[in-house]
Amino acid sequence: MKYESTFNAIDGILRNEAGCSNELDYIEQTSWLLFLKYLDDLETEREMEAQLNGKEYKRLITGFNRWSSWAAPKTKKGELDVINAMTGDDLVDFVNNKLFPALKQFKNSAPTADTLEYKIGEIFSELRNKINSGYNMREIINKIDTLHFQSADDKHEMTVLYEDKIRRMGNAGRNGGEYYTPRPLIRSIVQVVNPTIGETVYDPACGSAGFLCEAFNYMSEQVKSVSDADKLQKSTFYGKEKKGLPYIIATMNMIFHGVAAPNIVRGNTLAENLTGIMEKDRKNVILANPPFGGSERAEVQQNFDIKTSETAYMFMQHFIKMLKVNGRAGIVIKNTFLSNGDAAAVRRKLLEECNVHTILDLPSGVFTGAGVKTVVIFFTKGEPTRKIWYYQLNLPRTLGKTNPLSEADLEEFIRLQKTQTESENSWLLDVSTLGEDCDLSVKNPNKPEIIDDRTPSQILDTIASLNADSAELIQQIREML
Repeated sequence: MKYESTFNAIDGILRNEAGCSNELDYIEQTSWLLFLKYLDDLETEREMEAQLNGKEYKRLITGFNRWSSWAAPKTKKGELDVINAMTGDDLVDFVNNKLFPALKQFKNSAPTADTLEYKIGEIFSELRNKINSGYNMREIINKIDTLHFQSADDKHEMTVLYEDKIRRMGNAGRNGGEYYTPRPLIRSIVQVVNPTIGETVYDPACGSAGFLCEAFNYMSEQVKSVSDADKLQKSTFYGKEKKGLPYIIATMNMIFHGVAAPNIVRGNTLAENLTGIMEKDRKNVILANPPFGGSERAEVQQNFDIKTSETAYMFMQHFIKMLKVNGRAGIVIKNTFLSNGDAAAVRRKLLEECNVHTILDLPSGVFTGAGVKTVVIFFTKGEPTRKIWYYQLNLPRTLGKTNPLSEADLEEFIRLQKTQTESENSWLLDVSTLGEDCDLSVKNPNKPEIIDDRTPSQILDTIASLNADSAELIQQIREML
């Protein structure tokens, strides 16, 4: 695969770059260069389409700021013009002092905020070049210039590999998988929630926009008209992200997936007062994996009816408020939410105002390096919960970096969830049997007592796999310190 070998080669160059020290830096620096090449191909494609229709297309990036001028000037034979192609200090000076400032100005010159021009300006207002060696930059540019994004297959291969880079970034981050939710899990959640064209989809803690990208892929298969396609582009997907780097990655990720001007804004969702949310602000579908284990300032906590210092519990209140009546949600959350005494009032509110119809209990290791147990809670707003269908994902192997979660692992869950069938791994809970604390702990009544019948050799293999994952995580942390 051409893209894979190119991405790996670029990572190799960045490892020798003094300004880049970890996977977060690698994807950030690869992203802005990749983005400019993608934009150049995109504008060329639009220009050709306009010509075929007897129209004129006005490029956003013009003059020497075009990729084909500053990054990859060509000879008449179509080869790199090595005489006029900048390198060394000249290249870095141009990027830092001319290119970035010019692209940053797009934010001011764009007619509205919902345009690609504005998004370009936002991206380059947030980013900075960390490639200090113009020779390294030239080498990276030459490799990226060999990539083309004008066919559906090319774009698909690129987005798959870009997602893999995001996964590695998330696993290298200081907060474990903060930026990354495994794609097999996201696809399964999207399938259960089943967003349809005409509905709005929202993620208020969108990270790298994995949920929004997968929802776009899922809903794109429903397109039957120009009007449908236009809705997906402009009035379907909405996201918010607090931190700078994931916000930029999210914006570019959605553009790479095919959403020209993503409705993603940078900001702290929890800083919004719930009383200020109006009906026009509410969404049909919420898909999210909100950060947990964090905390907010006292003034932020005052925005919520149920006071708590845990960010995940604040987000759950936000989800309930932001859903339209009959709106649906699929939320990944730490499993302690189901039983923690501090979350009892939030659970009660959720059960009273929404129909929590499904809880998916995930095994340890789904979030590589995070070391937490999580569940996915599915609910519909507008009527109280009567019964909850639980599914416990029991796998015959230990999950980790070398044994990640797959879509095949979730096939039984998807199948049984449609009819909420009871099985060895699934059961129904009558909410009327709950006490005042609304304890929703996962207690499988159908699961026989587990006897660990692994051989000593198999146990040692499991320990070795876990040790390998731990050693890699420790090394990544050391590299960032």
